[in-house]
Amino acid sequence: MATEYVEAPAIAAAPAALRHQYVAFGLMVAFLVVVPFFVYPLFLMKALCFALFACAFNLLIGYVGLLSFGHAAFLGSAGYVTAHAAKVWGWTPELAILAGTAAAAALGVLVGGLAIRRQGIYFAMITLALAQMIFFFCVQAPFTHGEDGIQAVPRGTLFGLLDLRQTTTMYFVVLAIFLAGFLLIYRTIHSPFGQVLKAIRENESRAVSLGYKAEQYKLIAFVLSATLSGVAGGTKSIVFQLASLTDVHWTMSGEVVLMTLLGGLGTVFGPVVGAFVVIALENYLAQLGAWVTVVQGLIFVVCVLTFRRGIVGELARVLKRPL
Repeated sequence: MATEYVEAPAIAAAPAALRHQYVAFGLMVAFLVVVPFFVYPLFLMKALCFALFACAFNLLIGYVGLLSFGHAAFLGSAGYVTAHAAKVWGWTPELAILAGTAAAAALGVLVGGLAIRRQGIYFAMITLALAQMIFFFCVQAPFTHGEDGIQAVPRGTLFGLLDLRQTTTMYFVVLAIFLAGFLLIYRTIHSPFGQVLKAIRENESRAVSLGYKAEQYKLIAFVLSATLSGVAGGTKSIVFQLASLTDVHWTMSGEVVLMTLLGGLGTVFGPVVGAFVVIALENYLAQLGAWVTVVQGLIFVVCVLTFRRGIVGELARVLKRPL
């Protein structure tokens, strides 16, 4: 009888928590559908691309406990491959983005296979070192055009039906891609596979003792995170019709860490909020010139000291509802 009394509230709490997340998801979708009629769509598309990138990164650090300092390699490499496929090979946008995604996935297998053999700071340093190798490759490779990047990338027509040269059409395509990636991540973390990832994060030795092959699970999570980062990078290159060294530089890896921490590490909606906040700050503080980095730093310090669990993490604590 005592066991039933303890377990019943826990069982009842799970559907309630999911209901709150479904409501939050519905509100987010409604907001993103309406907002382009009031806010500059190009800004929103940039924020959505980085939101997907941050969600992919959060899957790795928030649910597996692996801090990667080299995720810009997947974002940037996918952007270059997508831009090259669309401009030079003349591929349609869906095929170009798939090519970039496949390149990021293959790179994820290579980097992940080497990096997951270590833990903690050693894992982070290996990912950073490999990402820097990718950066210098992009500087020297002929098809990337060095510091000029790949410019004037054609948006084309999606599936032969949707003209992506129309800004509104492009926005809703980006929104659909973001929501598909977001739902894939949501399903992953709430699946039995996701529960194993959380177990590895909390106590890897115990998970191994229970018969789980931790390295295989971590590699799959790493490749999935890299693949979704590639989707974000490929989409971004189509949106801005540009692939540049900025997206593959190590500072981009640091930026996605800030997005995730600011929004809320290990939360479902935190990376989305963090990405929108960071992109908004970059957009509206750009007029400050060289001082923008200083102001951003001060804002981040205040936010970290005020919202120690991140914006969404603190909101979830106040509401006592998982977000």
